[in-house]
Amino acid sequence: MTRRVLIITYYWPPSGGSGVQRWLKFAKYLPDAGWEPVIFTPENPDFDLRDESLEKEVPKQLEVIKFPIWEPYQLFSRVKGKTKTHPGRLLEQKEKGFLEKAAIWARANLLVPDPRVFWVKPSVKFLTDLVQSGQFQAVITTGPPHSMHLIGRELKRKTGLPWIADFRDPWSQWEFLDTLPMTSFIRKKHQQLEQTVLKEANVVLTISPTFQGDLEKLARRKINLLTNGYDPGDIPLGFSPREKEAGKLHLVYSGIIDAIRNPLPLMEALKAEFEGGVEEVKWTFVGKVSEQVQAYVKQDPWLSERIHFAGYVSHGEVFGFYAKADVLVLILTDTKNAQGNIPGKLFEYLATEVPVLALGDPKGDSAKILKDAGAGEVIAHTDALTIRGQLRALMDSSAKKVDPKDLEKYSRQYLSHQLAKILDEHTLS
Repeated sequence: MTRRVLIITYYWPPSGGSGVQRWLKFAKYLPDAGWEPVIFTPENPDFDLRDESLEKEVPKQLEVIKFPIWEPYQLFSRVKGKTKTHPGRLLEQKEKGFLEKAAIWARANLLVPDPRVFWVKPSVKFLTDLVQSGQFQAVITTGPPHSMHLIGRELKRKTGLPWIADFRDPWSQWEFLDTLPMTSFIRKKHQQLEQTVLKEANVVLTISPTFQGDLEKLARRKINLLTNGYDPGDIPLGFSPREKEAGKLHLVYSGIIDAIRNPLPLMEALKAEFEGGVEEVKWTFVGKVSEQVQAYVKQDPWLSERIHFAGYVSHGEVFGFYAKADVLVLILTDTKNAQGNIPGKLFEYLATEVPVLALGDPKGDSAKILKDAGAGEVIAHTDALTIRGQLRALMDSSAKKVDPKDLEKYSRQYLSHQLAKILDEHTLS
């Protein structure tokens, strides 16, 4: 008999990004493993990236419950006369007025664990009757935002329903919190809330071995690893990477470039290696790129002639850019959470069979995945000489593609069956 699992997620189509992909794909493939997912998500969320095309990927038979949310930055937006304003955008502003600084302070010290905390009580009230009626055999919460875990915690306390907490990023050790003007008292509050989740959830999941180890130290219990992955169904029929032309190198980066993802060392190496030469180089950025990086490129004639910003495109359109790439670029974070940084697109990169060049922690989790798959390597942001050497090797290579090894364990179908096994273990009596 099919069992039902309630999945509570803030991010859902038409929101874009890896947080959406993770649970959209689990919802797609869990029914094949004997579990019927039901999604609970905000009706009117405030998110940065939109990808309307992802709504077409929501299975027609999937039940999606949308419940209104009130977020304090909606009020701030009205005061400022802007349609949408929240902490991520405010923190990126170079010049901050009194209202902006006050909003950031409030985000750090009044909205704990995050601005979605006001959705917790009404959601718990709405969901309790549904849960008590026996409609679900388990509940899953995914964060950030970590307020989602507080909904799961309260439902577990009220109903005893088995609960899985999925950490896509750390909580108290999350580097984002370090960017906020947070008092020590509030920092301890985050730690206390985190401990209740780590203690009371039946299962805790996370996406990388490093995060798994860090959470196990905090929780003093087993933490389950369930990485992100790729969906073979996303790869267009007949997709094939192009044959590399001699004397030409086309780099493609897909994703966000922000304050913690720095492509400048690779830009500098690209210019240092090929400026004045006869080779043709091109680098296309697909996705949202910070104004600071765009300004850096614009002020350099050599770079501005060769670097192109395609802007944000739908997930389906990204494969058109992959097909024209000689190298796929991965810019990992260079922060305290860098070792555990495994972007969801890494697995999609591997599935394309295009060589990968990555900047990040050479000893991090992404580096091990790339090395084991035989698809590329991760080079430290500061290792300019090695970056140049790798660019030269890629330019001189005549190889059309790589042949990644053992990708099945990263397919969304396989990962969904692993999740189903965890659900089975904690719900079957």
